[in-house]
Amino acid sequence: MAQQIVLFWFRRDLRLHDNLGLCEALSSGKKVLPLFIFDTEILNLLPDTKDRRVDLLLQIITRLHTELKTYKSSIQIEHGKPEEIFQRLFSQHPIAAVYTNRDYEPFAKERDKKIAQLCAKHHIAFHSYKNQVIFESEEILTQQGNPYTVYTPYSRTWRSAYEKGGKQNFDSTRLLHNLTHRAPQKVPKIQDIGFQDTGEKYTKYTFPKEIIHSYEKNRDFPGIDGTSKIGFHLRFGTVSIREVVAYANKHNAVWLQELIWRDFFSGILDTFPHVVHSCFKDKYNELNWRNNEEEFEQWCAGQTGYPIVDAGMRELNASGWMHNRVRMITASFLCKHLCIDWRWGEAYFASKLLDYELASNNGNWQWAASTGCDAVPYFRIFNPYTQQQKFDPDETYIRRHIPEYGTNAYPKPMVDHTFARKRALQMYKEV
Repeated sequence: MAQQIVLFWFRRDLRLHDNLGLCEALSSGKKVLPLFIFDTEILNLLPDTKDRRVDLLLQIITRLHTELKTYKSSIQIEHGKPEEIFQRLFSQHPIAAVYTNRDYEPFAKERDKKIAQLCAKHHIAFHSYKNQVIFESEEILTQQGNPYTVYTPYSRTWRSAYEKGGKQNFDSTRLLHNLTHRAPQKVPKIQDIGFQDTGEKYTKYTFPKEIIHSYEKNRDFPGIDGTSKIGFHLRFGTVSIREVVAYANKHNAVWLQELIWRDFFSGILDTFPHVVHSCFKDKYNELNWRNNEEEFEQWCAGQTGYPIVDAGMRELNASGWMHNRVRMITASFLCKHLCIDWRWGEAYFASKLLDYELASNNGNWQWAASTGCDAVPYFRIFNPYTQQQKFDPDETYIRRHIPEYGTNAYPKPMVDHTFARKRALQMYKEV
């Protein structure tokens, strides 16, 4: 009888080091077959076959595949529906258990529940672990045992818990000799999974020490290279959140606060999944959004006539990234100057951002729209002109992204700021 093996299912944890689920699989006493699935139930939702994220994801998987060759192993790469793939793998291999790391998005939780049920049907164990956050939602609670919905007290409790016992890492690399030995499998081309080459090139993340050490001074100025740009790598798990937080805890408290926001929003999504489609604060579901499609298209294209807004949207469209301060300005403009539903903007960002994570994207959009937990008050409406004067005083960022700025080719403002502000206040006051 063939020797039993275990599967380790890579998802948002695409690295061999400090990977808890992988570490547990490698410690199981059985040989480990690594698995990655290009999930068609996710891929089929993407609006464009030229999606930078899919291109980069395939490059990351290819690198992982190359690393595994060092250990005389290789990754089993599949393309299709997870349930059907597991059904087939269970018939092809003597599998004792499936190991993976947890995901907190509603779709992922439902998928994992189905796979766990399928495993149980075949008398196969299903194990999942915490690996993409420092603390899960039920680990950081108020004294009454309730989830936090306000960031500041959450962050205090988070930091206290971290100092008491949150500092961990898991040496999965020392156990890699426990992988199954097998001939290298074929890595698909991007066309094989129904997508096109975008020309985007993946580069391994290295901590930008100088940027992080002066993060609080420069992070709000989009014309300066002053942010960590780590979001994409956290999204796909090419870096360990535990290592990142340990570094931030040692070197920059302001950067650490931003990383704690990520755990906070992950907990909100896990505990209150209705936020995916509804306002966190129920009363704001009654907002009478204008939702003018033509104006939305102008915003998407960076043609609003407000330079800081347009520069941000053009940066996003051209690169799949936008400076964080400018994300707040562009989101506020859509919701409060144009009175367009935050869900429209959230979906547009979701289709473009390389670092897209549902929890953070949703949380930040609801923050900007004043509909979320611990959100900016509805009457706080960013003035794009004063934001520009304060954070891009030399117009470095604007000129970088708007070549026709200062000429007749650049559009006039699509709406007057004072008028738009009054209209937004009226809309919010009605609820």
